[in-house]
Amino acid sequence: MKHEMKLNNEPFERIKNGTKTIELRLNDEKGQLLKIKDLIEFTNRTNDEKILVEIENLYHYPSFEELYKNFDKVEMGYDEENIADPKDMEEYYSPEEQSKYGVLGIKIKKM
Repeated sequence: MKHEMKLNNEPFERIKNGTKTIELRLNDEKGQLLKIKDLIEFTNRTNDEKILVEIENLYHYPSFEELYKNFDKVEMGYDEENIADPKDMEEYYSPEEQSKYGVLGIKIKKM
């Protein structure tokens, strides 16, 4: 199955250059449809560029705080000099949404 998702420019470019290999999402109705070996077509919100990836694995956690403990920050899209803070994800998903659905770490590889 092929899924479509939008990304801001910075995470899109990090997937494109191969440094970001874990996509972080809410495990809501759309997240629950994802399966290993499915494809995701990411569209860059800035310029509509597209990139196709395959899902290699899915990691379920109750919160981004728990997810962040298990992955390298560069894999998740941070620079080496950045501080990886799970609260960064509250820009996209409220604590209430995270509690309701849980979160996903989506291990991806470029096609």
